[in-house]
Amino acid sequence: MIQLTITTPTSVAVKADGIAHVRAEDETGAFGILPGHADFVTALTPSVVSWRHADGREGHCAVRGGVLLASGGAQVAIATREAVASDDLDRLEHEVLTSFTRENEEESHARTGSRRLQMRAVRQILAYLRPERKGR
Repeated sequence: MIQLTITTPTSVAVKADGIAHVRAEDETGAFGILPGHADFVTALTPSVVSWRHADGREGHCAVRGGVLLASGGAQVAIATREAVASDDLDRLEHEVLTSFTRENEEESHARTGSRRLQMRAVRQILAYLRPERKGR
């Protein structure tokens, strides 16, 4: 069986033992991990991680990207910026993932704007420092 741990910088969102199967998603698509899986590391996309206990119960946790590490054939650890665990898969898929995706897009736009400002500042400094600049 697998021991699953999902952590954020401030908390442990999920800690579960006796897991028979874990499903997650990275850039290449969805994949599953069973007991005995080879060691594995991947970067997760904003998605819902699902798992099934040996007794058939299921669990779900929306993650805002992150890193998944499968090790020793019996441990899966996920580190993510934000995680929301819930039994309501529909809510996670619609509300939470939409929110995570929107936040990622907003952060990407902000980073792009910041890079543009930095490049303009560098150009201004270079223009000022050029030796051919008149008036020196």
